[in-house]
Amino acid sequence: MQRIGIIGVGEIGRALVQGLCEGDGTLPEVFLSPRGAGTVAELSERFDSVRVCADNQQVVDRSDLVIVAVRRQDRHEALAGLRVDAGKPVVDVMAGVGLDELRRLLATDAPLVRAIPLPAVRERRAVTVTYPSHPAVDPLFERLGGVLPVADEAAFDVFSALTGTLTAHYAYLARLTSWAVGNGVAPEDADRYVRGLFQGVGRALGDGTRSLHRLAADHETPNGNNERIRATWFTPANSEALGAALDDLLADLRGHRGDRGHRGTWDTDAAVTGSGGSS
Repeated sequence: MQRIGIIGVGEIGRALVQGLCEGDGTLPEVFLSPRGAGTVAELSERFDSVRVCADNQQVVDRSDLVIVAVRRQDRHEALAGLRVDAGKPVVDVMAGVGLDELRRLLATDAPLVRAIPLPAVRERRAVTVTYPSHPAVDPLFERLGGVLPVADEAAFDVFSALTGTLTAHYAYLARLTSWAVGNGVAPEDADRYVRGLFQGVGRALGDGTRSLHRLAADHETPNGNNERIRATWFTPANSEALGAALDDLLADLRGHRGDRGHRGTWDTDAAVTGSGGSS
């Protein structure tokens, strides 16, 4: 696909543009919706292959593939009345908006694909989950760091729920930093150390030969500092609370289709001790 349209240029839309237009080889033409004038103007000035369209219909008409990246609450206003040809793929990256709803909104027979691009697509380092697999869409995200097609929309919703844990991770790191500052460490030193500490952890995740439980165990010594914090803070109750929060989010993403009463089975011992099993 050499002509890609993006309707909605927020954080994810911007990241997609950067990832597509800063790569090597032949760069696609990218057509942006006009809303968010400051962002789209900056992107069009920065990249020669980016064009700002007069309206969303022009984005659709000029593109071979359309990505819908508006906020969920803006979907009706952004998509109402759009005409999409039956052969033009549309990629839905709106959290919680399923394919059936998108097809009703667009009233089209065009192929529809859901995707979960993350901000790291700007650096072409994010694995993007897609459903269903599509011969034009999957290579697009493969270029942006990798693609993981899933078998059905139920599995897609699980991955979507997992993305809801990202800011909790950042908040956890911020709490570590504030704790250090409260104990007399200079804020800039605490911030630098915590960032470096967990950037190292991130690099360890690149070792696909070791499971996550194995990585946890390999970073501990019996009765050591890591074991102490993990055992006293990430308790079975803490683990269960995380599972319950994810279950509730998953039920919401599925539109309360009866999923709330079917919680997944968490292997609490494995989650807490790193002893193996499924979480």
